[in-house]
Formats: sequence, structure tokens, C-alpha cells
Amino acid sequence: MIDTTSPDFWPDLFEVLLLGTGQTLYMVFFALLFTVLIGLPIGILLVGTERGGLFERPFGSLAFGRILNRVLDFIVNLGRSVPFIILMIAIIPFTRVVVGTFIGPTAAIVPLSLVAIPFFARMVEISIKEVDPGLSEAAHSLGASRWLIVRKVFIPEALPGMLLGLATTVTSIINFSAMVGVVAGGGLGNVAVTYGYQRYSTIHMVAVIIIIFVIVMILQGVATHFAKKFARTSIGESRAQTIGRKVVRDSPVGP
Repeated sequence: MIDTTSPDFWPDLFEVLLLGTGQTLYMVFFALLFTVLIGLPIGILLVGTERGGLFERPFGSLAFGRILNRVLDFIVNLGRSVPFIILMIAIIPFTRVVVGTFIGPTAAIVPLSLVAIPFFARMVEISIKEVDPGLSEAAHSLGASRWLIVRKVFIPEALPGMLLGLATTVTSIINFSAMVGVVAGGGLGNVAVTYGYQRYSTIHMVAVIIIIFVIVMILQGVATHFAKKFARTSIGESRAQTIGRKVVRDSPVGP
């Protein structure tokens, strides 16, 4: 039990919560970074390697494109279906190889990234599929390369949807980071288990819940703000003209 009347209670509470919050933000930041760096290209390839996609024939092989698409789709589905606690335990040997240990905030980044990458990749795929196909066709007719179409059409046009998907991904990472505390991963989850559960401190538990809620609301608000900022309000010919100007400007065959 924790003595809430002790003069050291509130300073200790503040110190513990500050450390836990810092560790949680550290885990979330790097897990999110790896999620975007890996999940974004996977999502693009999921769309591009479909029948009729930009990368339907990687290295000139239609069969390789089909195989790549099915393998990526299988990996994404598998990653989304495995419960996080099982994934976290199953990859302990891999985490130890990558980080050198399976305990602590740094080690927790590995399972947090692996559980978030498939989800974000699927969100990227869905967002790109919602882009008007006529825009990519217009860019292609102007001589744009496949990667130029990705950079100037797919990513800018799908950005609002991807940001909203990223907001949901961040929320999941924060929730999973709390579960990491069960296996000594650190962060606010560890504070909730060590002080809230094992030492019966309701104050610690409530404080952790409030902090996690505030972090989620702030990150959700930021992502939603930028999603609205980058949302495209113009459609039809005006959008095609805008894409055309970008392509002509950056294409090697342009003036």
C-alpha cells in the first residue's frame, strides 16, 4: 500500500508519472517513425502490384508482381490478425537480436512497430485506391514516370486519408504501449501495473488514464487538423490541370 499522507507522496507521484510519460512518448515516436517509413511503401506496393497497377510488372515480370502482391497482402493480413500480447511474446528472440534485450522502452519499440506497420499499410492502400484514377492517367499521358506519379499524384491526393489513418494508428500504438508495461516494457503501462495494481494506488491509476487520454486527444487533434488542411476541395478538370502542371515541371520530358 502507498501512504498518500506521506510528504514525499506527491513529489514521488510527479516524478514517476513524468518518467512514465517520457518513456511512453519515446516508444510512440520511434514506433510511429518506423511504421511510416515501412508501412507507406508497403501500402503503395499493395496498390501498385495489383492487376493494372503502376508496378504490375516489377523487373519486367508479371508473375513476380502477382507473387509480390500476394505475399505483401498475406503479411499485412497476418500482422493485423495476431493479438498484440501473443506477437510481443513470440518475437522476443527477434527483439533480443535487434536491440540486445527484450526489456525496456527501446525493446518495446520493436513489437509496437510490427503491430502498427500492417495496419497503417492497409490504411495507405485504402487511401490511394480512393484517388481518382483519371489523375494518374492524365499524369501518365504527360510522360510522367511511375515514381513521379506516386510522388505527385498518389501521395498528395491520398494524404488526408493517410493522416486520418495515421491518427488511428497512433491511438493503437499508445494503447499497445500501455500493454507493454505488463512485461516490464516501461512507460505509463508499467506505472499502472506497478503502482496502480500491485500497490493498490487509485491515484496512480487515474492519473495514468488521464495522461493517456490527453496524449491521444492531442495527437488525434493534430492529425485531424492537418488532414483537413491538406484535403482537396477542387475536383474534375481543375485537379487534372494542377497535376499536369506538377508533372510537366518535374518530368524529364517537360519543358
